[in-house]
Amino acid sequence: MRILITNDDGVHAEGLDVLEAIARQLSDDVTVVAPETDQSGVAHSMSLNDPLRLRKLGEGRYAVRGTPTDCVIMGVRHILKGKPDLVLSGVNRGSNVAEDVTYSGTIAGAMEGTLLGVPSIALSQAFGPTTGRMGILWECAAAHGAAIVRKILDLGVPKDSLVNVNFPDRKPDEVAGVAVTFQGKRDTELMNVEERRDGRGLPYYWLTFNRNRFEPGTGTDLEALAQGRISITPLRLDLTDEPTLTRYAAAFG
Repeated sequence: MRILITNDDGVHAEGLDVLEAIARQLSDDVTVVAPETDQSGVAHSMSLNDPLRLRKLGEGRYAVRGTPTDCVIMGVRHILKGKPDLVLSGVNRGSNVAEDVTYSGTIAGAMEGTLLGVPSIALSQAFGPTTGRMGILWECAAAHGAAIVRKILDLGVPKDSLVNVNFPDRKPDEVAGVAVTFQGKRDTELMNVEERRDGRGLPYYWLTFNRNRFEPGTGTDLEALAQGRISITPLRLDLTDEPTLTRYAAAFG
């Protein structure tokens, strides 16, 4: 089995090493094609106005000056010169649940794999207020990742779908199980704009996240992580709102 792996945190990210270790439990044929720098939040963007620079870092390991989408395209169309059997994207630093999936470069890497006709899975490791970004429990994804991916492959990934896997902020032996979930929705606005001043007193701005508490919906990815369970969410490329389509079609005749 040929596996192509990518991420959005960059080619030197710790989570990418975790993902490579997971992939190598499944196959000896693993190729890494990841962004040269952190591309978090770029979603499914691709580089149309800038050239892509490719660097070979070692055997089967490449860095692209571009987005996760660029990396998957380069991996499939140029480096491997053909479809791999599986695309894995991650392991992301932090969860990708609820509205996150629309911003996430990690999800986009798997989405591009799906568009290219390859079964694709995104993996993310949650962290919480106790551990924080500097104390991420990577061992949770490392311990459970290969078994989760193997089970998903055994079940099959439908055409035009991808799978979003999130590991809870727990030590491996403290995980409370696995939940197959819906994409959740936070009941609070996600983003703020924070104004700051530079050394000359001129304004600049940071996008910041709201950290308000909320109640996760039943059966959602948010609830699963809050309960300490691994969340598995199948996602579809087709974003059509079918009930509204039916209503509009009747109205427009």
